Amino acid sequence: MAQTEKKAGLLRRTSSSKKPLKEKVLLMYEDIFTKEDPTKSNPRFWDELFLMKVNLEHLEGKLEALDGDEVVKIRDNINSLFHHCVQALAEEHQIKVVNALQTLCALFRGVHQKNKSATGFDIINMLMGFDKAELRMKELMESLDSLLCGDGSESLKSLCLKLLLCLVTVTDNISQNTILEYVMINSIFEAILQILSDVSSRARHGYDAVVLLALLVNYRKYEGMGRVIHHALAEYNRQYKEKEEENQGGFFSTLTSMVGSMFIADADEKLSVQTNEAILLALYEAVHLNRNFITVLAQSHPEIDIATAPAVPIPASPTTPLGTTPPSLDMMNNPELPLDPNLQTSNLLITFLKYSSIVMQDTKDEHRLNSARLCLIILTCIAEDQYADAFLHDDNMNFRVNLHRMPMRHRKKAVDKSIPSRPLVCAVLDLMVEFIVTHMMKEFPMDLYVRCVQIIHKLICYQKKCRVRIHYTWRELWSALINLLKFLLSNETSLLSKHNIFQLALQVVNLFNMFITYGDTFLPTPSSYDELYYEIIRMHQVFDNLYCMVLRVSANAGPWKEPASKVTQALVNARAIINHFNPKIESYATVNHISQLSEDQVLEVVRTNYDTLTLKLQDGLDQFERYSEQPREAGFFKELVRSISLNVRKNVSLSTMSQDVLLKEFSSIS
Repeated sequence: MAQTEKKAGLLRRTSSSKKPLKEKVLLMYEDIFTKEDPTKSNPRFWDELFLMKVNLEHLEGKLEALDGDEVVKIRDNINSLFHHCVQALAEEHQIKVVNALQTLCALFRGVHQKNKSATGFDIINMLMGFDKAELRMKELMESLDSLLCGDGSESLKSLCLKLLLCLVTVTDNISQNTILEYVMINSIFEAILQILSDVSSRARHGYDAVVLLALLVNYRKYEGMGRVIHHALAEYNRQYKEKEEENQGGFFSTLTSMVGSMFIADADEKLSVQTNEAILLALYEAVHLNRNFITVLAQSHPEIDIATAPAVPIPASPTTPLGTTPPSLDMMNNPELPLDPNLQTSNLLITFLKYSSIVMQDTKDEHRLNSARLCLIILTCIAEDQYADAFLHDDNMNFRVNLHRMPMRHRKKAVDKSIPSRPLVCAVLDLMVEFIVTHMMKEFPMDLYVRCVQIIHKLICYQKKCRVRIHYTWRELWSALINLLKFLLSNETSLLSKHNIFQLALQVVNLFNMFITYGDTFLPTPSSYDELYYEIIRMHQVFDNLYCMVLRVSANAGPWKEPASKVTQALVNARAIINHFNPKIESYATVNHISQLSEDQVLEVVRTNYDTLTLKLQDGLDQFERYSEQPREAGFFKELVRSISLNVRKNVSLSTMSQDVLLKEFSSIS
């Protein structure tokens, strides 16, 4: 009984007179945040620290809460903590390595949060010290390289990539992250490429590696960092050539799976898809910077049916936001599939076209608008590459491409039917037509329309130059373009308050001029040329109204005088066709006592009256301005990289890799 009272008394005295005991790691953090060297009182301080489970939130909070004077006082201790973290990465004791990696992440994030307004050099001084920065970062990058390339734990490799992503994304503007200078000097690209070239490591770490690569190639890309881009892509090309057969399930085939895994099944309502700008950015860099990439773009493999792919367990955690959703391991872990002669073949370009057809359906959201713009930029780069064009138009390379179509009130949902096997250029044109007819709305995406028409123009220029005749339903394109002109006319006042609609109108009219002037070199049959004239005559009211509008605007002084005048001049051939054939059609109807002519009768009038038609040869119709990222697109990519960086930073929290799981994995190692 006395013993019981004694215990009760001790418990009462403890609870009333003492604060709850702190974790030992928190007490050790407090020792670091004093001006004294913590090893004075405990020579084994650093050895013990890295055996403790890291408290990321507390450590980051302590760093953020420092005031200016405190920073100066404890800078030596922070430098020492960074130094011992790097040293711990070489330890055989795996728990120490895990804790050191996580502590480094907390250091990078905490110091940058504390010094948001400071220069990069202040941050380097606080973390490492000016005099030791180069050495410390060299040691860090060598250790990370060793861990990534070694035969060690896959969990540690994943943690290394998380740390690198954390380091890359601590600043909103990646080019202001001065620490990345040391990353570039001590290249990590070989390690990234090794991950991407190995089937097993690619399945586990490919997503993080691709995002990291896409971000790094955008670091000061306009300030002489081209050598980094060249090195990374040239090294990949070398490995690709050496192991062409082995790499059938290579890096960009994996990228296909990544993009494909973002598809969402058909629904009656508008499809919703989470955009992934980081993966699109990686694809853009490859297409834009590396002409040899076209061979990878076209590399065929059996098509994976996303709908029947093995289900992936849904995580309990919230859905990860934009740009951070890793692909299904089931998709990535099957790089080599059995070749079934009955299977439809696919390639990265087909997967990209399908993904684009989803992303481009809804452009009202900022991220989807950016993704749609990036998809069109990628297609622009492809459309003006002669090797890509040769592949797109190759009549011996036919594919079935089932593009997603936006549900609309005025058209029925497409009935499932056998999609014809055609050259891929037909799918690109279908995608452009689909965009044209589905985005004539109040919030008119002018920039996307301009890019869309430019892509069509570049493809037709190739067909004219190489006299390639593809069997395509050109009437659908002509109808879409005429309806676009009709929309511009109907909404002239509201659109002109925001956009130069004459630029787009000129591009559309000149597309018709391409068909009128050079159609005999690339249209598949003479009857196709007849159908072009029929479509212009049938919709003559649109061309007449456009002419009246641009004539009115060009007659008045104002900002639109010159661009409207260009459209007036461009309409000369369409008006010549209308003014030449309409009287003859009316005469034919009168003579034959027909109130309304059929299509065949109109076509007969057209065929018998070509000889007396006079057209004007216009210069430069088959010329176009080649895509250039700078300066026109520099602002877009700067903001895009900033957006991706912010989202990666937000979601690459090392807490997503459960500390308990990691510590359990290495608990057997003493």
